[in-house]
Amino acid sequence: MKAVLNGELRGVYEDRRTTVASFLREWLAAKKEVLAPNTYAGYEDCVERDLVPAFGHYRLPDLCPKQIDDWVSAQQKNGRGRVTIYRVVSTLRNALNHAVRSWRLRYNPAKHSVPPKPRAAERTCWTPDEAAAFLRHNAEHYADRLTDLFEVMLGTGMRRGEVLALHWSDVHLMDRKLYVRWTLAAVNNNDILFREPKTEASRAWISLSPRVMTALHRQAALQMATHPEGRLEGLVFARPDGLPLRPQWVLDQLRKRTAELDLPRIGLHDLRHTAASIMIAEDIPVAVVSKTMRHSTIATTINLYGHLLKDSADQAVLALAQALDRAAARQSPVLGPGEVLRRAA
Repeated sequence: MKAVLNGELRGVYEDRRTTVASFLREWLAAKKEVLAPNTYAGYEDCVERDLVPAFGHYRLPDLCPKQIDDWVSAQQKNGRGRVTIYRVVSTLRNALNHAVRSWRLRYNPAKHSVPPKPRAAERTCWTPDEAAAFLRHNAEHYADRLTDLFEVMLGTGMRRGEVLALHWSDVHLMDRKLYVRWTLAAVNNNDILFREPKTEASRAWISLSPRVMTALHRQAALQMATHPEGRLEGLVFARPDGLPLRPQWVLDQLRKRTAELDLPRIGLHDLRHTAASIMIAEDIPVAVVSKTMRHSTIATTINLYGHLLKDSADQAVLALAQALDRAAARQSPVLGPGEVLRRAA
């Protein structure tokens, strides 16, 4: 009764029967319907691997900042990765924010315990020469479905999940366009799921260059030759039985073929970054690059590739100075020799 009366007084009802473990699992269950499969799997891993063993036995109202700070310090002393610690405590903070919003806690004890977010490592991108050498190596020594898949990824900047989920029904070869309708998610590289792209901007038409058109025509010819009725259906890039390619296998093949050429080691998503960096190096306006990469805002493009825009910045300030010089020249009167000498004196 005392707890109920205190809850009425403060507008918060802290149920002392609720443990941190039971609350976190309840929160996970509510989140499962709204989160992407991989995001949910990451949250679940943080909860079951770290948060429940560390804090699950506490009553929810008894969890305090010192307990969380002590755990963070212990993990850091044990040499735990900064990114992992950040993700675990961020997950706890997100969960406890829900408890505050639902009037089950007065404050969030993890609010100030999240360590600074580690700075993301700069992505490795290939130069145009390296990318061309990789594609030529694939064509000369493999000439398989991955040869065309890598050509499409580098030629369009599509994400890994988007190209692995591409269906022939969304490829319009006559119009030289394809539509991004699905993305493939591999949860723990085990369960393969198709879902809609994460953002509305990602669902869009993509123009196809002659190189990409050649790769898709080659892939279409291969599949039509093996199909009993000579039809194109299902996935553009698939295993012989029609099932989706596993992202980890594609990554392993990328690294194997990269090592054969002694090129810089990159991941599948770095092929997308390589495509964008080449566009910027070719002086394509950043607004066009942003649209081509299907970013939600142009700010996303600048945040990702701002370090590649140094030359563009030089061109901008030089153009500004030249415009001011031309304007000044139009406004200044032409001075005679006598006037020039008088002003100089």
